[in-house]
Amino acid sequence: MREDTIRRIKGNGYPGRGIRLADAEVAMAELSSLDPDDWAKVWMAAGDGVIAEAERVASPDAQRELYKTAFSTYTMGRFPTPTTPGKQTSYGKAIEAYMRYAELLPQKLEVVRIPFEGKEIIGYFRKPEGAGPFPLMVQCGGLDYWKEQVADEALNYLPHGICVMGLDMPGTGQAPIKGDVGAERMFTTVFDWAQTRPDIDGTRMFMRGVSWGGHWATRVAIAEKDRLLGAINHGGAVHHFFQPEWQLKALGTREYLMDLFGARANVFGVKTLDEFLEYGPRMSLLIDDQIDLPTAPMLVMNGAKDSQVPIADQLLLLQRGDAKEAWINPKGVHMGFGAGWGPERTIKDIIVPWLLKKLAQHKDSQAG
Repeated sequence: MREDTIRRIKGNGYPGRGIRLADAEVAMAELSSLDPDDWAKVWMAAGDGVIAEAERVASPDAQRELYKTAFSTYTMGRFPTPTTPGKQTSYGKAIEAYMRYAELLPQKLEVVRIPFEGKEIIGYFRKPEGAGPFPLMVQCGGLDYWKEQVADEALNYLPHGICVMGLDMPGTGQAPIKGDVGAERMFTTVFDWAQTRPDIDGTRMFMRGVSWGGHWATRVAIAEKDRLLGAINHGGAVHHFFQPEWQLKALGTREYLMDLFGARANVFGVKTLDEFLEYGPRMSLLIDDQIDLPTAPMLVMNGAKDSQVPIADQLLLLQRGDAKEAWINPKGVHMGFGAGWGPERTIKDIIVPWLLKKLAQHKDSQAG
């Protein structure tokens, strides 16, 4: 565990992106067990040290980068999901550090709270300069890559005049409901909210789901086919992923750092392996032939060598229902990363051009 963690951080690999190697080496040296709260404790100590540095420096730019580093460090402490008191504390510290970082960015962050079934949907909204109205990209995180990370990806879209709402997927982070059939209604509520905003163009809306979040992007593409210009399933599950045969194989993947079963089970709110394996199949889009229903235009993305979500799911999605576009990296692992492709290049070279193409097509159709 220690060696794998250090290796990932040295290579700026997930989930170690943004963590300083020196801090990681100290944390791993102090780790005395694999107890989740011991894990959280050493990373919180490292994060507290980074916060102390940030509070000593005078430069706002230096402060901003240190708060961002602290966020990444605390996030490693809650990784993959805050199911124990120590990890919950680390998660709280991560959100606080992220907010201090965001306050120092020139692109302002708005924390949005939308009433939902007696609870609330918490999202992070960023928009370009000016009055708008702007096209909207709703970005949904995945199993352990949450709204803070996807909200930061908004910085890649703002220069193109696209605003972004970052959300946790059902069953993760601060999402108000667990993952289950019908949980896409949470996103319907967000699109309802968007159409009340004068700075958002409710006729030009998209959704992208990251990793497991791609499953929700697909469900939303069906449910909101008449409201969206497009939806992106970026490495998300469709059918095979939810079957016990795949889960029993994939839970042992070396792609994932630790406690993959615990993170996945928490999405459904179950505890045991038997409960998890029994629960999953209900999520398949083959049930009632949902996969054949009309959708908003879709872009399907992943890596052919993904060991977390089978590439067979993306291929199935392409073979059924409406025609869709695809980007599959034949040498890529989860989400198509690897072999020269990472998050920034994927957004810059694949996702942004696809969004701009869809916006141009919409403009042409309106002019016609």
